[in-house]
Amino acid sequence: MDNGRAVEAQVGLKQKDAEVRVHGRILPESAEEKKSVINSLVSGALAGAVAKTAVAPLDRTKIIFQVSSNRFSAKEAYRLIYRTYLSEGFFSLWRGNSATMVRVIPYAAIQFCAHEEYKQLLGSYYGFQGKALTPLPRFIAGSMAGITAAMLTYPLDLVRARMAVTPKEMYSNIIHVFMRISHEEGLKTLYRGFSPTILGVIPYAGLSFFTYETLKKLHADHSGRREPYPLERLAFGACAGLIGQSASYPLDVVRRRMQTAGALGYSYGSILLTMRDIVREEGLVRGLYKGLSMNWVKGPIAVGISFTTFDLMQILLRKWERRVNVQR
Repeated sequence: MDNGRAVEAQVGLKQKDAEVRVHGRILPESAEEKKSVINSLVSGALAGAVAKTAVAPLDRTKIIFQVSSNRFSAKEAYRLIYRTYLSEGFFSLWRGNSATMVRVIPYAAIQFCAHEEYKQLLGSYYGFQGKALTPLPRFIAGSMAGITAAMLTYPLDLVRARMAVTPKEMYSNIIHVFMRISHEEGLKTLYRGFSPTILGVIPYAGLSFFTYETLKKLHADHSGRREPYPLERLAFGACAGLIGQSASYPLDVVRRRMQTAGALGYSYGSILLTMRDIVREEGLVRGLYKGLSMNWVKGPIAVGISFTTFDLMQILLRKWERRVNVQR
């Protein structure tokens, strides 16, 4: 009998360990994990949509310069935006943004959610449960999150790039882009430029998440406040975007050239050959870093908005859950 009671007690303890108290209610650990994943997906999707829409005209202008041999300058970028506005109308500045949304919403949702999951996995592996990760795991979590999102959404990125650099007559909508590429260039074209994308996303996502998380930790250590103010989050995100995009920018140029080659009549075989052609025709700095100054404006704004929106949405969703649980 004593042995039976001991077994029952152990089973009871295991059941309690598998439960989590949330806002006064006992929930199974699996249910709480599902809630956390859903919250991260929703927050990430909104973060990506808001950030990309805010900088869409600058993003389109940057892509046009990246895939052409025209020399970039702030003055020329302004002229391009103004000419586009006069000839095609105000909303033409957001041409390709529908494709961007189709891509960025799942991309950002997957990236932010994957980052939260990788942080937990690495925290368990390195023994940091409930604590901030050390620098190397912090970088690895960001890089893995970026790789996961890029692998699952890459064709949508190619479609968005095609729509950004072509006139309306060539591609009428997202479905038309997919159909025409598949028919004229083959399905494998949908993954053209995939290699530089993955190589670029490792330093970009890794450094972006690493910088943002590190700045938040330093802020908490020095200010005594666990949560930064929204403007502080924007500043941390801006720094993260500046560092991440600067580190990976040449691969971003190569990726855009390879993605849009079929639509613009060019042919690029590999990353190294594409880099060689760009450097030979336009020079090392002018070619591989074309549009970087615009990215120093666009990137920090977009990444700052993205990280801030994600954090604030997480806080709002937790408050909403708390209210719902109190009402129950």
